[in-house]
Amino acid sequence: MELTSLAEITSGYRERSRRLALFDPLYELDRKKMKDLIDRPIDMKGLGLLTLLFFFEQKIIRNPKVGTKDLANFIKQLTKNTYKLDEKAYAEIAFIIIQTFRPTTGKKRAYPFYNWETKKNDQLEYAILKANAFDSKTNTQYYTLDEDGLELIFATKEFYSEFQLSINQLMLRKQLEKGEFKGALRQINEMHIDVESLNERLKKLRHEIQRSIVSEETFERYKQLLEDIYARLERENEEFLELRQFVNETKERLFEKDYHQKEKKTYGYVLEITVQLEEVHYEHSRLLEQSIELKNHTLKAAQESLYYTGIDAFNFDQDINAKLISTPLPLEAMKGLLHPFLRIHHVESWSPLTIFAEQNIREDRENHADYSFMDVDDDEQNDYQERIRNNYAFIMKITLEALENKCSQLKEIIDYVRNEDKETLLHQRFFYDFWILLHQRSPIVSGVIEQAEDEQFNSLDLALALLGNRTLKIQERKERLNVTERFAIQNMDVIVMGDEADEL
Repeated sequence: MELTSLAEITSGYRERSRRLALFDPLYELDRKKMKDLIDRPIDMKGLGLLTLLFFFEQKIIRNPKVGTKDLANFIKQLTKNTYKLDEKAYAEIAFIIIQTFRPTTGKKRAYPFYNWETKKNDQLEYAILKANAFDSKTNTQYYTLDEDGLELIFATKEFYSEFQLSINQLMLRKQLEKGEFKGALRQINEMHIDVESLNERLKKLRHEIQRSIVSEETFERYKQLLEDIYARLERENEEFLELRQFVNETKERLFEKDYHQKEKKTYGYVLEITVQLEEVHYEHSRLLEQSIELKNHTLKAAQESLYYTGIDAFNFDQDINAKLISTPLPLEAMKGLLHPFLRIHHVESWSPLTIFAEQNIREDRENHADYSFMDVDDDEQNDYQERIRNNYAFIMKITLEALENKCSQLKEIIDYVRNEDKETLLHQRFFYDFWILLHQRSPIVSGVIEQAEDEQFNSLDLALALLGNRTLKIQERKERLNVTERFAIQNMDVIVMGDEADEL
C-alpha cells in the first residue's frame, strides 16, 4: 500500500491550526485555578463557553450594549445555586473571561505554531470579542462577538458557519409546519446574525481581492470562490421566496379560522414572523447584489489592474530593442516579434456598391399607425359582465329576504347577511358597488331596464327581475357604516313598493 505524498498530507495545515487556535482561550481559562468561598474549584472553561453563548444571545436580541457588569450579573444568576461567591468575585470572574477573550492591549490574540507545510515557524492572529461601543458618561466599555467568536460557537454545534443560514431556513420551515411560532421567531433572529456575518465576509473579500490578485492563478481561485458564493446565495434566495409564500399562506389560513380574534397572541407571532422574514430577505437580497457586483466589477477591475501592472513593468528598450540587437534573428522572426507593436494599416476607399445601400426614403401615408390601447376581447368582457350580473342578482335575493324579515335599512340588511353566515360577501367590492348604483338610480322600476343604455345599469337586469312589478326606493341617511377594515358606506333606507304604491 502506497502512502499519500507528504505535500498532500501537510496541505492546508495553517487553516487547520487556525481552527484549533479558536479553542485556545477556553483551555487558557481552564488553567486558571479559581475557587469559591468554600474552596470548591470553579469551572472557568465552562463559564467561558457560556459567556460566548451569552454574547450570542445578546446579538440575537440585537442588544449592542453589553459590558462587564452585564456579564457579572449573568454569571451570578447562573452560579448562585452552584458556587458560593460574593459580588466582588462575580466581577472578577467576568473581567478575567473578557480579558482572556480580548486582551486589554486591544490587540488580537496570537497563536504561534510550527507550520509543517512551509517548514517554518508561523503565527496566527484571531479575535473572539471586539469592542462595540463606549459610554463616556458611565465610563463603560461594551463588547460583542467578533467573526472568530461566531465561528467558535458554530464549531461547537458541529457544522460550518458557511451553511448556517441554509440550516436555519430548514429549521424555520419545520417549526412553521409544527406551529411553533415563537421558536420560529427566534430562528429568524439567528438568521439576522448569519446575514450580518455574511455581509462582513463579503466586505473583507472585496478588500482581499483588490489587494491579493497578483497572478492569473489567484484570479482564477477568487473567480471560482465568488461563483460558489453566488450559487449558494441564489439557492438561499429561492428558499426565502418559498418561506415567504408558506408564511403568507399560514397567515391567511389562520385569518379564515378567526385566529386573529380567538388566539390573538398566536396570530401576533405570525404577523411578527412575516415582518421579520421580509427584513431578513431584503438584507439577504442585498448580499446577492453584492456578490454579483464583486463578480462583474471588482474582480474585473482587479484583472485589469493586473494587466496594467504588466504594461507598466514592460520595458521596450530592454525587452525588444536589446533582444533584436544582441541576438541575431532572421528577418521573418524579427517581423513576428515587432508585429504586435506596429500600427494597424488603414486604407481609405470608396466602393461603388454603396449606391445600392439602404436609403432613407420618406413617403406620405394615408393610413397612420394606431398607438391606442388594445381593445379587450369580447369573450373576456362578456364573461366579466355575466359574473357581475349573477353577483348583483345574489345580493338582491338576500336583500328581499331581509326585507321580508322586517329589515328596512342597509345596516339591518348587513346584520342579516352576517347572521346568515354569508359574511364573505361583505368583503367584496361589488357588494358596495351594487348599493351605490341603486342609490344613483333610485327609484327603480324593473321594466325600465330594457330601455337603459348604460352598460353598468344593464348589469342589474337579473337582480331587478326579482322585483317583479314592484318599485325600489333608496334614501341616504347621515350615519356612516364601517362594515370592514377595508370598506365603509353611508347607511340607507331601503323601501320596496307594489304596483299601487303600497309599501311592503
